[in-house]
Amino acid sequence: MEWIKVQSEAPPACVKTRRRRSPEEARAQAIACARQLLIQHGPNGVTLNAVAREIGVTHGNLIHHFGSAAQLQSALMGAMVRDLAAALQTAVAHVRSDANAPRALTDIVFDAFDQGGAGQLAAWIALSNRYEHLEPVREAVGDLVAALDETVRATDGAPQHIPSALLLLTLCAFGDAMIGGPLRAMLGRDAESARRIAAHLLPNLLDQIDINVNNY
Repeated sequence: MEWIKVQSEAPPACVKTRRRRSPEEARAQAIACARQLLIQHGPNGVTLNAVAREIGVTHGNLIHHFGSAAQLQSALMGAMVRDLAAALQTAVAHVRSDANAPRALTDIVFDAFDQGGAGQLAAWIALSNRYEHLEPVREAVGDLVAALDETVRATDGAPQHIPSALLLLTLCAFGDAMIGGPLRAMLGRDAESARRIAAHLLPNLLDQIDINVNNY
């Protein structure tokens, strides 16, 4: 999908370079490297020494740009949360224009949590109790709920329970990103199985759950 292409090309490459970088370029490259380290090795892999080694600068140079490891990690969280919010806004556009919105929405959310690293990010934020970093996502989630509501009402006019459907989709995407691989291997399922299940369930939830049913 277009979003996957944009997200994979947008971050600066995590490579060593000999040319002189502006402070903005240096910070962006460090954050891009920190993101890759988070996805590959988890939160413990995001250290000043590891990032400095990957981009070919000194530990002191990174301290100059970020001040501390905690500030580097905060900058990484902020960048990744903004990317997640952007992915959700892309989902809003698909929902409003795509006849196959449930599958498109499923792919965008699953890709954000898996390839985009939002799964690792969410786990990191939860484990470190730094939920304030999720605030930029709040508005994007609200827009997505509104877009889904508009689309479903335009289709059949029936009231729907949109947040419950999004809750299920997001939890499925998060779980698949975190432990989906080992679970699929145990159960003999392929790499796409979880998102196929979610894409199948999402339209049923949108069609059948009444907005006044508070048990869901």
